[in-house]
Amino acid sequence: MAKVKLKEEYPGFSLTLNGIILNKGDDFTDIEQSFELDQAINNDYVEIFKEETKGKKAEVVEGNEVWVFAEQRNGKISRVVFELLGKAHELAGKLNVKVGALLLCERANGLQDELLSYGAHKVYLVENALLKDYRTDLYTKVISDLIKNENPQIVIYGATNIGRDLAPRIAQRITTGLTADCTGLDIDEDGLLLQTRPAFGGNIMAQIKCPKHKPQMSTVRPGTFKINKIKDDKGEVVKVKVSLTDPITKIIDIIKSKKKKANLEDAQIIVSGGRGLGNKENFRMIEELASLIGAEIGASRAVVDSGWIAKDHQVGQTGKTVRPKVYIACGISGAIQHRAGMQNSEIIIAINKDPNAMIFSLADYGIVADVKQFIPALIAELKKQ
Repeated sequence: MAKVKLKEEYPGFSLTLNGIILNKGDDFTDIEQSFELDQAINNDYVEIFKEETKGKKAEVVEGNEVWVFAEQRNGKISRVVFELLGKAHELAGKLNVKVGALLLCERANGLQDELLSYGAHKVYLVENALLKDYRTDLYTKVISDLIKNENPQIVIYGATNIGRDLAPRIAQRITTGLTADCTGLDIDEDGLLLQTRPAFGGNIMAQIKCPKHKPQMSTVRPGTFKINKIKDDKGEVVKVKVSLTDPITKIIDIIKSKKKKANLEDAQIIVSGGRGLGNKENFRMIEELASLIGAEIGASRAVVDSGWIAKDHQVGQTGKTVRPKVYIACGISGAIQHRAGMQNSEIIIAINKDPNAMIFSLADYGIVADVKQFIPALIAELKKQ
């Protein structure tokens, strides 16, 4: 149970959590702990009531740090790392410990300063020519040895292709647990990491703890947390020397896929289609609308399962979590599984012929209309521009 109220910065006038309507200006209200509440907190929509405690705030202690794997590709930090640093800063604050970032590369070239400005108190910097590109065996050895030497209590990775390959290898090497594809992280009353993730095909949200093994490790989907730049936060760079032998594998060349994949995580505008479009042929109007307004194409799970579009376009608990400036939901009912992946969008526009569709409770702008008639009319007007 938590006492919360809507923040003045919330873009709407009211928010429904667990069937309870929160209005701007209302006092704190008791809300049962749930996935919806976790998402509202992560998105900074609500303020949590905190009882005042006497005495000084506990000092930050050394050791038992919260770590983030700072994934880099071609000398550039992945966006998900900045999202994780903001959340790690929050978790570390509750534990009164420091945030560490693990950066493995050939040459940092200022990347360490970037990590410090986004919330890291320490950057563990490992520079070696063999670490220029990701290799499972080398990265696993370096990070496993660092964990054994420094004993962090939490390590978080982005649920990217690299993170999903690396994290389980390290978990096995150091004999600890790993919760994959988390959509929420918090600290419980016992100081343990509370990890939330979808289970049973996204039909329930599981909350997982790892009380008997350290560090507690998670992978988190890109787009789950907000990026918060931490100002005036001084930190230190810890240079770690390693001795590496030639790996068992050799990178001959890196060839980028010619097939264009949906980049929903970085999209500014997303147009998503749902089952309300009726069939695969009608889904093409979503593609045309997206092309006209420079948007990425999203889809509900039902659409992907029906084979109308590839899975990398799926938004939701079992798909991708997104934070675009504008999210246009076309013929999507708004089941909680889909809402979990897009409810952090800045502006949500919903088009559905059912005035009672759940998507309207989340939308900033709602249009009650048949998408099969409305979208062609909208496309025709846009072409006139």
